Amino acid sequence: MPVPRKIEGFLEVLQSVGDRQDRIELLIEIADRFREVPSEVATRPFDPRHLIPHCESEAYVWSLSESDGSLKFFFAVENPQGISARAMAVILDEGLSGEPLEEVAKVENDLPLEIFGRELSMGKTMGLNGMVAMVRLAAVRALGARTLGE
Repeated sequence: MPVPRKIEGFLEVLQSVGDRQDRIELLIEIADRFREVPSEVATRPFDPRHLIPHCESEAYVWSLSESDGSLKFFFAVENPQGISARAMAVILDEGLSGEPLEEVAKVENDLPLEIFGRELSMGKTMGLNGMVAMVRLAAVRALGARTLGE
């Protein structure tokens, strides 16, 4: 299934890295770009409505409407060892923030498998799938609100 162009770019880069260890290093570098949700968006203790279900790293997601009708995504990852959750947050933010809502709403839950491969535990995979699902749900809700407002 087609994915938004920025996500496709991430996938192309990751797929071009053949060595498993090099791919892990690249994902760690991506995780190092993670920036926590700014305090003007959310502060601790975080509202549990933003908690991503099944995420072992206790991750949260928020979305704010942009002037062009798209969404900007913000994340918090409470587990300091949550490297895969931080990498996924960076990819979702950089790949989907500002993209058309229709494109974000089409992103499939199995995106983490394409990014991380099948080496992740079932628990981590469920949490990363939950991150994608929450972002997609935010887009679907924003599309619904837009439709109601027309």
